[in-house]
Amino acid sequence: MPCYSPHVSATGSPRNPDTPRHTALVRVTHWITVLAFFALLLSGLEILISHPRFYWGETGNVMTTPLFTLHIPSSRDMVPTGYGFVMPDQNGWSRYLHFQAAWLLVLTGLVYAIYILWTGHLRQNLLPAPADRSWRASRAVITKYLRREPPAPSEAHSYNVLQRIAYLGVLFVLFPLVIWTGLALSPSFDSAVPFAVNILGGRQSARTLHFFVTDALVLFLIVHVAMVILSGFRTRMRAMITGRTTASPATAPAAIASPSIASQERA
Repeated sequence: MPCYSPHVSATGSPRNPDTPRHTALVRVTHWITVLAFFALLLSGLEILISHPRFYWGETGNVMTTPLFTLHIPSSRDMVPTGYGFVMPDQNGWSRYLHFQAAWLLVLTGLVYAIYILWTGHLRQNLLPAPADRSWRASRAVITKYLRREPPAPSEAHSYNVLQRIAYLGVLFVLFPLVIWTGLALSPSFDSAVPFAVNILGGRQSARTLHFFVTDALVLFLIVHVAMVILSGFRTRMRAMITGRTTASPATAPAAIASPSIASQERA
């Protein structure tokens, strides 16, 4: 199965060069997700500094030995941090914002998930082609980034294998985990679905896992932005804002003739 590009039809024939790189729904859900994620990071940081200690199990408090501690000031004077001052307590509005942004992210994610399954976007543009499901194909992309080689014209119209793997990991592993562990912190969810909390090891374990999954998402964000910059910041941003790229029609045959990294290497 070839690695389909948005500019190539399912039969392999070129589509109209004016076909958008990203559909309107993909662009809208992308930017809503960006806003919701940053709201979650900001509010989550405010919640974190109210108690920068992490535990494992069902309970955890200042009288409990922590699994680990973040050496930052706290906004609660009863939390031992080693600092002689406390941060301003913003725990009230941050919890409301965190809750609202989380539901915005969940609803946006559901719309996007339904879209990629219904339209075939998942199979055509996100799943790596069989020829690219190898370390050799991934290594070729990594080497290209490390050497800072200019992106091929075809890369303006499709995701490479590393991008596809990263996006799939975020969509089907990290996002479900961060939602699950976040819900497990809710007392009402705990009482309604205790099994979903117990399987994580308890509410404090869920909070610790929530912290690490968030770290993984932040790492993905950093790598994602770096890859956008390395592969052509203006082109990528234009494509995600307007749906268009600056690739000329003359480069289209190159994208069609080279459907995958592995096939290029074999050639």
